[in-house]
Amino acid sequence: MRLFFALWPPAKTAHALARWTHEVAHGTGGTPTANDSIHLTLAFLGEADAAKAYNAAQRVQGARHTLPIDHAEYWKHNKIVWVGPQTMPAPLAALVNQLHGSLREHGFVLEDRPFAAHITLLRKAKPPKSLLPLPRVEWPVNEMLLMRSRTSPKGSTYEPLERFPLQA
Repeated sequence: MRLFFALWPPAKTAHALARWTHEVAHGTGGTPTANDSIHLTLAFLGEADAAKAYNAAQRVQGARHTLPIDHAEYWKHNKIVWVGPQTMPAPLAALVNQLHGSLREHGFVLEDRPFAAHITLLRKAKPPKSLLPLPRVEWPVNEMLLMRSRTSPKGSTYEPLERFPLQA
């Protein structure tokens, strides 16, 4: 089972980001992320045991916070347009550090690079001349999700397996 941990935006936020993405795609081409697939990955596990991932996440004590979406960028090396926070919010950094630490303690092998809080919105894009101003959106972070990813010729579909509420 292909698993990952993620944050999911409210529907209104995902819709606003999807509209922005479609406008950007007019100038860059590429494939927009589906509205219901917009998320921020906290940790990608790949083929993994869901029970073991659940046990690792049970030890994480994250705090509720708001995720600012105030930065957009094009990454030339993988031809994506992404959005996210200009600077890492302290509660998100603490959540990721706890999650990654617990996952490693449970035997998971994670990517050996610093965590970059980003939401991929456009893949296989050409370099934009400039990116449109971002919409003002609210992304309250109240829970972390353990997700299953299934791939098919039509793309990836995601299914929540477990929700982990964050503390107020």
